[in-house]
Amino acid sequence: MKIAIAQLNYTIGDIDGNTSKIIDAINRAKTEKADLVIFAEQAVSGTPAFDLLRKTTFLELCEDALVEIASCCDGIAAIVGLPILTDKGTISAAALIQDRKVLRYIGKKYITARREMGFLVPSKGFEYATIKGHRCAIIVGDDLSRERDFDRSVETIISINARKYGRGSMTYRYEMMRHLAFVEGKNLVLVNQVGGSTDIVYDGTSGALNSRGELVLMMKSFEEDFRIFDTKAKSDPVTVPTGNDRTRMIYEAARCGLRDFFFKNGYTKACIGLSGGIDSAVVACLAADALGRENVRALLMPSPFSSDNSVEDAKELARRLGIEYNVIPISEIYTSVVNTLKPVIGGTEFDSTEENIQTRIRTVLLMAVQNKTGYVLLNSSNKSENALGLCTLYGDTAGAFSPTGDLYKGEIYDVARYINRTQGDPIPENILTKEPSSELHPGQKDTDILPPYEVVDAILYRMIEEGQHREEIVNAGFDSEVVEKIHAMIMRNEKKRFQFPPVRRLGGGPPRPRPATCSFGHERLMPLTNKYGD
Repeated sequence: MKIAIAQLNYTIGDIDGNTSKIIDAINRAKTEKADLVIFAEQAVSGTPAFDLLRKTTFLELCEDALVEIASCCDGIAAIVGLPILTDKGTISAAALIQDRKVLRYIGKKYITARREMGFLVPSKGFEYATIKGHRCAIIVGDDLSRERDFDRSVETIISINARKYGRGSMTYRYEMMRHLAFVEGKNLVLVNQVGGSTDIVYDGTSGALNSRGELVLMMKSFEEDFRIFDTKAKSDPVTVPTGNDRTRMIYEAARCGLRDFFFKNGYTKACIGLSGGIDSAVVACLAADALGRENVRALLMPSPFSSDNSVEDAKELARRLGIEYNVIPISEIYTSVVNTLKPVIGGTEFDSTEENIQTRIRTVLLMAVQNKTGYVLLNSSNKSENALGLCTLYGDTAGAFSPTGDLYKGEIYDVARYINRTQGDPIPENILTKEPSSELHPGQKDTDILPPYEVVDAILYRMIEEGQHREEIVNAGFDSEVVEKIHAMIMRNEKKRFQFPPVRRLGGGPPRPRPATCSFGHERLMPLTNKYGD
């Protein structure tokens, strides 16, 4: 049997647009003499649709679209993902279409993602079907990693998925699939969607394995793709990208997510505050790559404490990228604000109050540019600083979207070096080599209050991603005072994370064999009032 795998980029709620893409792929599959064409989970609706899944009119429109799709399936079968309203609630289903008729719905049994809980209900799970004389098992979503012992008559397992990108998730996905195909002795075909959906990005990388567990087809990552898998043809095995490609995948995920956030929401232009530091440099590079350099502008806003080197580094970055920039010194504004506050705080020592005034001034200027010009403001935070609260509310956390807020500081440097290797060194070397500093007071360095970021990141990863207790971390060789300090900073700054802009999730590792990584928000959300000290 020839199975066409349609890996497409869907938009949540754009039922007409998604339907048009599906029909185009069906017609292409017919042209290429495929027997069956398969589409991702919730292809018609887009996902995650959240409260849209509770709207009867929305679900009815999805079913109406399915009727239109079915009318095009003359001479070809199709499996299409969509939400279906049942008497028990909304299920995530695979619609099996043959001879222009919807024969049945196969629902997802295991609802494991937080973004689905409360919006979807479990269904019966996978079912068998004979398509063009070929016996198949049809399975939806994460059920693939849980189901075993398929009927001996089954030749091919078909899985329709909406699996988001996460560090290490692709490797785990294909290890699981390889094991399943080998043990069951069956072909295994998986279709995933691709593209950004607000804070989630789907990596694509759909594929097929033969009954020996050999990967014989793997589709593009972060791009639409269309391929044919012939169950009877002999194909040479292909390899899954290794850990050496990890930084490339992170970069592509961030770029893809940023591009789709803008284009799917009707935005075209971005602005960013350039400090001469590593975080804003990486975001500027991502924006120029994803949106086009002509659609990015930067503001350089030196304070009384900004070094000449940082200003020159920011200018040089902007020149190398070819993006428009303006220099707006804030020294006079800063002095004016401090003087205005003297009747209230005059005579006190310089502290975080004066430091934070600078970031809030910069926010005012950046938001003014956004409102006046329509350039959407990008946030340039990272996960290390978000975890520790080193991000001023309505200052460093300002912006409509954060493409790098799920990357630890060390990963930011990895991405920066990758950018320089592949894009002709747009980031000046000094940005990469100078000691991290927010330059909020004379001579300030991040190491004034913290150990080097490689130590900080290692502790944070154990606390956040692996859920380790402080005692475990100390026993692993980390200084107890540092561990306690970092834990306290994480705990008291949850209020800031409640007010973040949407953060592109680039973590979210596999559920097994190790604990899942946790992006702030849906995957790691602590009570704001919380006395539990793990």
